[in-house]
Amino acid sequence: MHVGLDLSRKRLDVHVMNDDGDTVDTWGVLPDRDGLDALVRRLDKYGEPIHAAIESMTGARFIHDELELAGWNVDVADAVRTKGLAPLACKTDKIDARVLAELCRRDLVPAIWLPTPENRGERERARWRLHLVRHRVALKNRIHATLLTFGHQCPTSDLFGVEGRRRLAAMEVPEPWPGTVEASMRLIEQLDAEIDARERELRALGVAHPYIPNLMTIPGVGWVLAYTIASEIGDISRFATPKKLCGYTGLCPRVYQSGGKDRRGSLAKNGPTYLRWALVEAATHAHRHPAFHDHYEATKKRLGKQRGSKVARVEVARRLSDAIWHMLTRDQAFHPAGPQRCLVA
Repeated sequence: MHVGLDLSRKRLDVHVMNDDGDTVDTWGVLPDRDGLDALVRRLDKYGEPIHAAIESMTGARFIHDELELAGWNVDVADAVRTKGLAPLACKTDKIDARVLAELCRRDLVPAIWLPTPENRGERERARWRLHLVRHRVALKNRIHATLLTFGHQCPTSDLFGVEGRRRLAAMEVPEPWPGTVEASMRLIEQLDAEIDARERELRALGVAHPYIPNLMTIPGVGWVLAYTIASEIGDISRFATPKKLCGYTGLCPRVYQSGGKDRRGSLAKNGPTYLRWALVEAATHAHRHPAFHDHYEATKKRLGKQRGSKVARVEVARRLSDAIWHMLTRDQAFHPAGPQRCLVA
């Protein structure tokens, strides 16, 4: 039996199909544990192996795990590639479920890789810390904007240090802005404490990770970025070549080819957003390393002041992903190959 599952917020549409392509049953259940138990019991009467497919979205992993525990074989399909395999003139939840069932029957489901529960936990810890940092940055930017609105320049290099806070309290702004600034400062202090706690947790957990010691030898990569990169990559053995890992990062440009035309577009930006952020963040400092400096400066000069540095930074990030594949595959530290110095007698 082949089952297509289309998940929405309050409903899971089900389309059951046999090997001949005939529709056996269609209905909808609640996307919770009780609804999935009812779904399993309803299909137990057929007594056949069940292959199901569901598109990747929030909640799909829960459906996958519950049905796998019930003995089903469930694939989580890439939504973009599924749309490319089966473009629809009329798109409804019931039609989507039928399309997924048909892809199951033909063994054409573009299944994605699913991280292990341990790897999912690592990702959540790193992503939660970054989420908190972004909230803190937004609050700090709001305070700077408030000062500029009323003609106050930033009095110190660090407005949120001891001296900066003292001067900030002495600045005069009309109501109600003093209240928002004070509330923002209180929230920043709370976020500082929470971020420090998360960083201590990541540091303790990263000691035993097999990838992090090698990743920390890369220029521009500290233990926070190393933990983020390791958790987002997961098992390095699933990437057969460095190009596979680079494509996974989404740092490669889109390619449009037809006949004799070959055009490059913007970055694909597929794959984990946090991995892409970590590599670009590392490239911001790594471009000073001798292995990347000359190429970075040449690209920056060639493309001009407007976009040269941005494109050059992305190129360094791609080269870092290539180096990371070799490092983790061979279990070695960062050691780029370069010209050999020979002694002449």
